[in-house]
Amino acid sequence: MIITVSDDTFDELVARAELPVLLDFTADWCPPCKMIKPVLRELAAELAGQLVVAELDVDVNPRTAQAAGVLGMPTLNLYVGGQVVTQVVGARPKAAILRAIAGHLPQPVQ
Repeated sequence: MIITVSDDTFDELVARAELPVLLDFTADWCPPCKMIKPVLRELAAELAGQLVVAELDVDVNPRTAQAAGVLGMPTLNLYVGGQVVTQVVGARPKAAILRAIAGHLPQPVQ
């Protein structure tokens, strides 16, 4: 399951989250964002208990996107302890996303 984050809920759902959070900065008008959505759903299901997958619509929530320095979509920021530890920009295959985040998860990825 992918959770929805807003400017108002970012602190609660991302910055103070116990698990790492992979936050997808997205927009309804963005074709690559739509392409990556099934990959993010797979990651959310496969890594449940190790990772929270979330999305934030940059058009509706510009404050958080601006604070994160997001310039292109999709941008995937991995937050651990409220800090960005890695970033993936653009629609990437699942394997590339896994390589980027694997070292920051509580358990090894198989």
